[in-house]
Amino acid sequence: MGFDSAYEAITEDLDDHRWAFGTGFDDPLKGVDTSLPVGVDGGDLGAYCLMLGDDALIMSHRLQQWLTRAPELEEETALANIALDLLGQARLLLSRAGAADGTGRSEDVYAYLREEPEFRNVGLVEGIDEDFGALQARLLVFSSWRLALMARLRASRDPVLAAIAENAVKELTYHREYAADWVIRLGDGTAYSHARVTAGLAALAPITGELFDISDIEQRLTQQTVAVDPALLREEVSEVLADVLARAGLGGPGGAELGVLDRADPAGAVGAARLRGRAGVHTAALGPLLAELQSVARTHPGATW
Repeated sequence: MGFDSAYEAITEDLDDHRWAFGTGFDDPLKGVDTSLPVGVDGGDLGAYCLMLGDDALIMSHRLQQWLTRAPELEEETALANIALDLLGQARLLLSRAGAADGTGRSEDVYAYLREEPEFRNVGLVEGIDEDFGALQARLLVFSSWRLALMARLRASRDPVLAAIAENAVKELTYHREYAADWVIRLGDGTAYSHARVTAGLAALAPITGELFDISDIEQRLTQQTVAVDPALLREEVSEVLADVLARAGLGGPGGAELGVLDRADPAGAVGAARLRGRAGVHTAALGPLLAELQSVARTHPGATW
């Protein structure tokens, strides 16, 4: 099984979808037609891919930081695989951003040579989890939201974005199932594990509203059938979380009572004020993460390995 590019790999119909497509290639989009869909602004498409790519990149790095810290070797392997999946998605999306916006910037330039305010990831992926229960709570919310988003992006008018989303759905389905199994196991376990995962979910509630706000760029691309209105994801994500948490004994019936999602503004009336990550305004946790992520590239600029 050999491929010349990551894009070729994700568009091949394979029975085994557990491999992190998008890794092991010098140029993930080598030989791919990256022409813009008719009538679509390259700057908008590039910025949108940057949002999605940054979400995956930062979440991947947070998961990598848990290696050697997980309770069992099997869980370290699972977290490593999920991190690799997300890294593969990030590589493809950042490469697509550089091709779409006309700058020709590579995935490495986007990942290693941008400053903190230039990143466009949501705040959900930035947090540091003190324990395994909080980590699984964050992964459950993130993967449920991203799976709902990518499932709809399979119909994007940009064929490159649609292909990336098609494969991401296969990966994220596993990510969500893995996190859901652990949340149920911890919630329905000891009093201590129940308390830890409950605390993790409670800490996420105030920052989930951003996931469903729409930026001006997303609004324009949604009208062109390229992007997805994130507000449309809220009901599905809420139903998934309600089901998982009910099974885990972590909440009452119905998503509204569970309190996992920030429902203070379901209509998006204050969305513009809450678009912090998408506008480049981040939590204090992102700076140290980027310092670690970018340290080698900035210490040895232009180096090849």
